[in-house]
Amino acid sequence: MSNSIINKLKCKIVEVAHFTREGHIASALSILDLLWVLYDRVMRIDPNLPNDPSMDRFVLSKGHASLALYAVLSEKCFFPYTELDTFCKYDSKLGGHPDCNKIPGVEASTGSLGHGFPIAVGMSLGSKIQQIDNRIFCLIGDGECNEGTVWESALLAAHHQLSNLCCIVDYNHSTDRALQVGDLVAKFKSFGWDALAIHGHDHEQIYRALIHPHNVRPLAIVAETTKGYGISRMENEPAWHHRSPNDEELKDILKELV
Repeated sequence: MSNSIINKLKCKIVEVAHFTREGHIASALSILDLLWVLYDRVMRIDPNLPNDPSMDRFVLSKGHASLALYAVLSEKCFFPYTELDTFCKYDSKLGGHPDCNKIPGVEASTGSLGHGFPIAVGMSLGSKIQQIDNRIFCLIGDGECNEGTVWESALLAAHHQLSNLCCIVDYNHSTDRALQVGDLVAKFKSFGWDALAIHGHDHEQIYRALIHPHNVRPLAIVAETTKGYGISRMENEPAWHHRSPNDEELKDILKELV
C-alpha cells in the first residue's frame, strides 16, 4: 500500500513541476519516504484541528523541498489534492517555499536554510514549559548542517533536555562536493543528543527510528538518502537540483514510476 501511495505522490510531484516549470524535484524525492511514514504512522495530527496545541508539529527546515510536504499534506486532507496543480502560480497558496500563514498544516515559513530548526527548538521548549504532551519534528538537510544556527540550536535543545524534539537529517550527500559534514551521528551525540543512523527510504527503519524512546535527550535521526530517489536520471545528478522535465522526459519518468 505504501509503495503505491509513494509512487502516486512521486508522479504528482513530477507532473506539477513539469506543468509549472518550478520546484526542486530531486530534493522532494529525497525526503518523501521520511515524510510519509512520519505523517501516516507516527505523528498525532488532525486536519480539522490544525491549531490544537496537543497535536504533534512538523517543521520542514529545508523549505525548497516543499513539493514533498505539499503532496503529503494533501494526501492527509489538509487541503484538496487538486490544489497541488496551482503550485507556484501567482495567486496560489503553494509557493516554492512553505508559508505558515497560507497553508493548513504548515507550522513555519521556511526557505532560508538554518532557520526552521531554531523555530522547532522554540516550539519544543514552549511545549515543555506549558506541559503540553506532544512531539515536535524537524527535517534539515546535510548541506544545512553547515549553518551555525543548526549547532547553536542543538546545544540549546540538549541543555534544556528537550526529549519532545526529534531532528531528522536528510543526508543525501548533496553537500559533499562543497564541504563534507562527516559523521553526523557522532556530532549530534557530542552535542548531548541521542542519535542513530538509518536507511532513509526503508519505511520500517524510518518507523522504528521515529518511535525510538528518548526520555531525557532530544533525538537526531540521520537518514542516508538518495537525491532524486526512484527516478534513475535524477538520482545523485546535480543538474536536477532545480530543474523541470520536458515533455519527453516526463513521459519516460512516468513510465518508470508506474
